[in-house]
Amino acid sequence: MQKILVIQTAFIGDVVLSTALLESLHQQYPLAAIDLLVRQGNESLFTKHPFIHEVIVWNKKKKKYIHWLNVLFAIRKTKYDAVVNVQRFAATGLWTALSKAKFKIGFDKNPFSFLFTHAIKHLEIQEGMHEIDRNHQLIQVLGKISLLQPKLYPALEDVEKVKKYQGQPYICMAPASVWYTKQYPITDWVAFLQAIPFDGPIYILGGAGDKIIGEKIINALGANTQLINLAGELGFLASAALQQKAVLNYVNDSAPMHFASAVNAPVVAIYCSTIPAFGYGPLSDQRFVVQTKENLACRPCGIHGKKTCPLDHFNCAHSIQIQQLTAPLLQVLQH
Repeated sequence: MQKILVIQTAFIGDVVLSTALLESLHQQYPLAAIDLLVRQGNESLFTKHPFIHEVIVWNKKKKKYIHWLNVLFAIRKTKYDAVVNVQRFAATGLWTALSKAKFKIGFDKNPFSFLFTHAIKHLEIQEGMHEIDRNHQLIQVLGKISLLQPKLYPALEDVEKVKKYQGQPYICMAPASVWYTKQYPITDWVAFLQAIPFDGPIYILGGAGDKIIGEKIINALGANTQLINLAGELGFLASAALQQKAVLNYVNDSAPMHFASAVNAPVVAIYCSTIPAFGYGPLSDQRFVVQTKENLACRPCGIHGKKTCPLDHFNCAHSIQIQQLTAPLLQVLQH
């Protein structure tokens, strides 16, 4: 096996989880050139990655179909031994089918799976099964390959960029999410931070669009807060480098949780409308899951987050107790 392509053009959290495939394939075929195909915006996750040969970028926002064809030509020109498609959408399925690869591997739910050499059954949600387990089924046709954890590799400049924030013990928090029902509410973040048993700096992480959420939390806490809003200030890998050495990272069921997993950073994952049993839970050695203790008939209200609470009460978030959030920190500090 000399040339392998992994396709994952979904959102950033899914891309981070797919790095488990890269780790497993590299261990099995250390001399193989492994390429990765992602949507534009996610390529910066792999700056100076130690063993990825090339990152192919699909621009879905501008001249989408022209760029799709350019990607197809690039795939066919490379003549991969294996194309491993994690996505279940038609655009990626057609790339796989037309790739000329010896092994064309993808899930059976892809519309073009009938043209693959190996259409792998996409396993349904099962208790104890993580998304990386489901994805790992794809590469079992290439041999008995060990399942490894997802991993990111912050570059030296990423590590250097965050050193100035690491002079004393600190906490990171990522309060935002693309989906409203995955996002622990601002008022509840404020209540938690008013009670947090920690005197060091607390860094708010996120993208540029998340900065306003951080400002709202800081303004609600007043002038004496230890919060520093770094949302929009750090790239993906620099954020991961900062998370890596934090005392603890407080995150929603969203991409920063997967960043923490990929650098094995201690993490508290807060679940509102979704549940860990869907298979997207934290994977760090030191991990805590926080969710409501109430038996809510409406929870979970779907596999993915929603723009609003369908019942307009959002009890799955508001019923989480502050003690549930402070307990992991107390445990970490004691050890």
